[in-house]
Amino acid sequence: MKTEKEKILKQATVCFLYKNEQILFAWKTEKIAKDFWNGYGGGIEPGETIKECALRELEEETDGVIAREEDIEKIAVVHCHNTTSTGEQFTCTVHFYLVYQWEGEPQGTDTMITPTWFPINELPFHAMVPSDIDWLPQAFSGRKLVAHVYLGPFQRTKTAPTTIKYVTSFSEE
Repeated sequence: MKTEKEKILKQATVCFLYKNEQILFAWKTEKIAKDFWNGYGGGIEPGETIKECALRELEEETDGVIAREEDIEKIAVVHCHNTTSTGEQFTCTVHFYLVYQWEGEPQGTDTMITPTWFPINELPFHAMVPSDIDWLPQAFSGRKLVAHVYLGPFQRTKTAPTTIKYVTSFSEE
């Protein structure tokens, strides 16, 4: 039996495409948040700004959707305090964005399959990272926030309550 290795990231981004009161999610097939509905994102590469990472990951994981920095809005910074199956702990700071304008049609890729639009008030929380329900509705409603979430191995369980602080802006890059 093959044992799956857990991905450890320290800084990442996630983008959600938004139109007509709907949010685009795709089913994640590997790494962090595997087997959950999620936005498009990944780890920040050396020399890359947070927004550059967000736009690059969006293009890669949608197979070609192009957005510009002025078309995205940061809605949350979430500090994900993770515990792996071996007990190792790490924190990944994830910068979340809404994308309001883009070019191209989102396609499924190897890592993000079945792109699906969900009404903003009917999100599939039963098949998302367990802590998402604690903070994502507020972020989508226009309340900028910084959250701390606590997750077990493979992000399958919450290990402590989520904390949220509402902010008026974020310190960028």
